[in-house]
Order: sequence, then structure tokens, then C-alpha cells
Amino acid sequence: MTITVLATITPKPGRAAAVRAAFEQIIGDVHQEEGCLLYALQVGGEQGAEKLYMVEKWTSREALAAHAAGGPLRRLDELLGDDLAVPTEVVVADPAPAGDPAKGAL
Repeated sequence: MTITVLATITPKPGRAAAVRAAFEQIIGDVHQEEGCLLYALQVGGEQGAEKLYMVEKWTSREALAAHAAGGPLRRLDELLGDDLAVPTEVVVADPAPAGDPAKGAL
């Protein structure tokens, strides 16, 4: 069963571009990790405060655990320094397909 991860990243004011650049530096390496099916950065904003969202899909919880302990995320932590306003909010979700199979699941 695949695992979906939804992460909300909140940069400090004025640091959104630097946070995005940090993610862009590691994304290629994450895409090469075993079990990575999707690791897609999304940008959004609400009331002028830009946020980043990472949508991930992994083949298993074991693959996700290896990613969490892997080099790309350690490098990301170094690149981010203190650019985040709050710790990243991470939600790990199991699929619950519904409706049209092509549209009701990641």
C-alpha cells in the first residue's frame, strides 16, 4: 500500500524564496531515493503569507522512514538554517480511494 505525505512549510517573513531554493537543491536527490513515487513542491499563500506545500507519495512506510533518515533531508535542514517560522507540519496518510478510480486516489 502506498503512503501519502502532506507537508506544510511556513517560511519566516521575507525568506520564502530562500526556503524554496533550499528545497529545489534537494528535490532531484529525493526523486532518486528508493520508493519515491512523488515529491512535488507546491507554492501557495494566504493573506499575503506565502507557504510551501510538499506532496509526497512513497511505496511503503519503510521507504518513507529511509527518506526521513536520509542524506537529502539532513542537507535540507542545513540549507534551511533558521528560515522557518514554525516547524514543518507533516501529515502521513493512507489512501482511502473513493469515486472514480482515476480521480479518487493519488
